[in-house]
Amino acid sequence: MELDFERCYRAVDSRDQRFDGWFYTGVTSTGIYCRPSCPAMTPKRQNVRFFPSAAAAQGAGLRACRRCRPDAAPGSPQWDVRADVVGRAMRLIADGVVDRDGVPGLAARLGYTERHLHRMLRAEMGAGPLALARAQRAQTARILIETTGLGMAEIAFAAGFGSVRQFNDTVREVYGTAPSELRATRGSRPAAGGAGTITLRLAYRPPLHAAALLDFLAVRALPGVEQVRDGTYRRGLRLPHGVGEAALTPADGHVAATLRLADMRDLAPAVARCRRLLDLDADPVAIDETLAADAALAPAVAAEPGIRLPRAVDGFEMALRAIIGQQVSVRAARTTLTRLLQATTPTADPDDHEVVATERGVSGQQLHDQREHGRELRRFVSAEEVLRLPDEAFGMPGVRRETIRGLARAVADGELDLDPGGDREEAVRRLTALPGIGAWTAGYVAMRALGDPDAFLPTDLAVRRGATALGLPDDPKTLDAYADRWRPWRSYAVIRLWRAA
Repeated sequence: MELDFERCYRAVDSRDQRFDGWFYTGVTSTGIYCRPSCPAMTPKRQNVRFFPSAAAAQGAGLRACRRCRPDAAPGSPQWDVRADVVGRAMRLIADGVVDRDGVPGLAARLGYTERHLHRMLRAEMGAGPLALARAQRAQTARILIETTGLGMAEIAFAAGFGSVRQFNDTVREVYGTAPSELRATRGSRPAAGGAGTITLRLAYRPPLHAAALLDFLAVRALPGVEQVRDGTYRRGLRLPHGVGEAALTPADGHVAATLRLADMRDLAPAVARCRRLLDLDADPVAIDETLAADAALAPAVAAEPGIRLPRAVDGFEMALRAIIGQQVSVRAARTTLTRLLQATTPTADPDDHEVVATERGVSGQQLHDQREHGRELRRFVSAEEVLRLPDEAFGMPGVRRETIRGLARAVADGELDLDPGGDREEAVRRLTALPGIGAWTAGYVAMRALGDPDAFLPTDLAVRRGATALGLPDDPKTLDAYADRWRPWRSYAVIRLWRAA
């Protein structure tokens, strides 16, 4: 990864937050590395080195700045954009694959030898997969130290370290202090939710149009799985070591996240999936500059800067939603999905206090709202669970039912990879090879499940209506050709056309 010294130094001198996560500033005179936006005095040129990753800075013997906390910066947006091996590897490392399966597991997922993968990551990131995963483990450990009451041994293994000694050595090397001192400095502040609950801030590059994100998710929220209330999005999660629940509240400069985890080892994957869901690693200025160059979109971009692309925490879930949403309204698709989920959920007994509540003057709707507010949310169904459902559970035509089963079978058998590190082109090819899945469905999955920033849906009815509202051609072929001017951000153009509709 080539870093131009002059451009990077100008970003540091101006404390430009847009470049946080793009690169890291190493200061040789102090032995620390910082975000470009660090509020400290700008270092002299002769004392500065720039690194493409926190792991590379740590490998050069530098420790993380305690003032700007560069290890908690937004991730580089290029790892969401790029579909090459390095981009896929970075997404998988963020999801905890190295901690779970080691470097051999990461290499196998990507289809390369360990040696070649190490060589590619060293060339681009200045560090190999183990060092990159180690940097992430250090950040996970810091979160657990500062926000939970867990013992240090528990934190060490929850963060993915092989031993307490390795944990202690890494924390001392990265932060320049012992784990116990790090907790004493910040104060022990266990989350109010109790054991297994962690609170943290998810940084992003401004601007963020939070209302658009929450509106999009609210309309599509599935009862029992998701909920949007009072500016907070909650949902259940299926994670590598168990289940969890996330509550995400957009705020000024960050998203406040409260995570309830059955297994603390799932912290890094949960954070990565929440960031991906809300598209927090995007570079909204670069995206908006491209879209605003089109006079048809310029007014919408000026009125609503920072529109993000809502993605997914589960690739299979998004693909299933796309199939059910073919040629039906969002409301109809939501109803069908809810029935499908109910077929895999035991029916709860009636609330014994319902009559008492009614006698006390609490309406049925108020009672429902009270239940929903504190209700534990479940994870979405897995491919294996869908395959076990009887025909009558689907509530849809047989052809579409078999399409869903074909999808579930391909995912369960490992023939279709819809995870963030999957090959996007290969996934689209395998999707369209399944009976009942066409270009629209594959494009929707590429956009929301695989994170492709340049997918376009010219045949989508809402996209065509939005195009008409903005004075653009609504003929799919003509609109598709017109959309070339929005590359490489056509997925974000789709979101804006949907809002225009």
